[in-house]
Amino acid sequence: MIDFEAHSDVVAPQLLGCLITHNGVTIRLTEVEAYRGADDPAAHTYKGKTARNAAMFGPPGRLYVYFSYGIHHNGNIVCAPEGVGEGCLMRGGEVVEGVELARQRRQRPGRADVEFTNLARGPGNLGQALGLGLGDNGTPVILTERTAEPEWVRGPRVGISKNADAPLRFWIPGDKTVSTPRGYPKQKSS
Repeated sequence: MIDFEAHSDVVAPQLLGCLITHNGVTIRLTEVEAYRGADDPAAHTYKGKTARNAAMFGPPGRLYVYFSYGIHHNGNIVCAPEGVGEGCLMRGGEVVEGVELARQRRQRPGRADVEFTNLARGPGNLGQALGLGLGDNGTPVILTERTAEPEWVRGPRVGISKNADAPLRFWIPGDKTVSTPRGYPKQKSS
């Protein structure tokens, strides 16, 4: 059982292989990034609690949804003791139920169909496939824990400018739903 009151870098690898269900779509998580609150300059909570990031301060086991670059709704699973401000960004996954609904949410007029492996590859695409919106901020996560622990690796985070080299990105190696770039130095799970 996942202890969402543990710190994000402890919770993150435990999320790999778990199923998250939201708005008619279920995704198997294949990639997550841990954000360590006041210890992590890349975390939205690094400078403290605001109206925007309040959900990240707990209670744990809930969603923190934010609008990224005016385009996507990204989702974090809040963890650590209430009041700490940590979470795990859901970066990538495989749609296992609700494939057609996820495809409809991801489809853009005049464009070819989105490839299956790209339906929830990347945090914005995952949020779109799940149908995340700001109204979901602070709602409980509906998560089915994995039945077996997958092999996983960790390395630097992607797509951020602060504390990017911190080995707080966790993923299932070789999974085609993991976002690129993939060529980082890897540390084997213990």
